[in-house]
Amino acid sequence: MTLIDYQQDMETCCRCSACKFIPLENVKGFEHANVCPSISRFEFHAYSGGGRLGLGVALLEKKIDYSDKLLEVVYNCQMCGACDTSCKYAMDMEVLDPINEIRITGVAGGHTLPVLDKIIASLRQTGTMVPGSRAKRGDWAEGLDVKDFTKQKSEVIYHAGCRTAYSRDMWPAARASIKLMQKAGIEAGIAPEETCCGGRAYQMGYRDDAIDQAKRNMDAIKKAGAKTLVTGCAECYHAFKVLYDKFGVRGDLEVLHTSEYFDQLIRAGRLKPEKKVDLYVTYHDPCHLGRQGEPYIRWQGKRRPGQVILFDPPKEFRRGTFGVYGPPRDVIGSIPGIRLTEMARTKEYAWCCGAGGGVRETNPAFARWTANERIGEVAETGVEAIVTGCPGCEDSFREAIKAAGNNLKVFDIVELLAESIL
Repeated sequence: MTLIDYQQDMETCCRCSACKFIPLENVKGFEHANVCPSISRFEFHAYSGGGRLGLGVALLEKKIDYSDKLLEVVYNCQMCGACDTSCKYAMDMEVLDPINEIRITGVAGGHTLPVLDKIIASLRQTGTMVPGSRAKRGDWAEGLDVKDFTKQKSEVIYHAGCRTAYSRDMWPAARASIKLMQKAGIEAGIAPEETCCGGRAYQMGYRDDAIDQAKRNMDAIKKAGAKTLVTGCAECYHAFKVLYDKFGVRGDLEVLHTSEYFDQLIRAGRLKPEKKVDLYVTYHDPCHLGRQGEPYIRWQGKRRPGQVILFDPPKEFRRGTFGVYGPPRDVIGSIPGIRLTEMARTKEYAWCCGAGGGVRETNPAFARWTANERIGEVAETGVEAIVTGCPGCEDSFREAIKAAGNNLKVFDIVELLAESIL
C-alpha cells in the first residue's frame, strides 16, 4: 500500500474531532477525556489524526510539499494509534496507516530527520536501534543455562528486544522470563546475537529496513524449527505478530507476549504463584500490546463510490477491541497480596507513555510531557506502583518519576510474577 491507496480514507475525514477524544460513553471525567498526546500538547488541528489526514490529501494534490515544518508536525506523533481507535468507534476508515504512509513517502523521497537517520544507520550496521551501546546483545543472559537457537533446534524462542538487551534496568524481567519458563519445564532458546525486530524502524517511516529485519529474523526462526516466539516487549510483539503478517513473512509462527504465555502456564497448573507480594498497583496498557496488538486482518476488495461507505466484499476493521487486555490483568490477579486498581483511561483508550514513534529521540521534551500526563493519572489512584508489559513504557515512566522526585515504582509484570514463584 502507498499513500495514494489511502486517498479515499483521508478524504472521508469530516473533521469531527473524534480522533482527539475518548468516545463519550467511555469518558469518566473532563480531566481525562483526551486520547491523543499530540493534539493535547500542541493544540492545533494539524497535530491531530484528522489534521494529518488533511496534510496527506494536500501532499497527493501537490498543494504542499515536504518541508521542515511539515516534518515537525509529522514526527511529533508517538504513532500510538489512539486517533485510529477513537475514529473507528463510529467510522469505517483507516487513520493510522495513512499517517504512517506520510512518513514512509517522506523517507523514500529523502525527507528525513538526522537523529532518526543515525538510529537507522545503527540498525543497518549492527542490527540494533540503540546506537553507541557498550554492552553486548546477549549479556543479559550471562550465567543462564539457555539454548542458542541459532545453533540448536528450539520450539520456543524468547526474544528480548533492543530496549531490554541494552538496558540493565530491563535485564531482571528478561532473566526472570527464562527462569519461569525453565520452572515450567520449557527449554526456550535465545539468540545471543539477536537482531532488532524492525518495528520501530517501520514506525519512523523506514519500511524497507523493517522488511529487511523481518526477513532476516524469520529465516533464523524457521531454521530453528520454532513454533512459538515469546517476547516481553510490546513493540517487538506488534512487529512479529502484526507487521510480519502484514509483510507476508510470519507464516504459522505463534507470537505471544510474556503475559499471555505465563497466563497460559498458570492456568495449566505449570506455574503456581504462591508467595505473597504486598503491593497496591495500577496497570498501564502499552499501545502496541493493547489497541495495536490485535491480529492483522487481510482484506482485498474495492470501496464503492457514494455518500455511504460500502466495501465489496465487506471489510473488517481493527478497532482496538481485541488487543491483549485480559492476560496481563489475570497474571497480576493471580499473585497473592497484589491489589489492582484501574486508571480512568484503560485498554483501547489508554493514554500513551510517550516513548513511541521516534518522539523520544526527536523531541524528548514532548515525550516527557506525555509521560508526566500519565504519571498524574496514576497518582490519582493512590497506588504504590505502575505495572506494565513494555520496556519502552518502563523507561519512559522511570525517567519522568525520577525527574519529578516521585516515590512511585515501576515494574514489569514478569518481575512480580517471579517474586511470587521463584
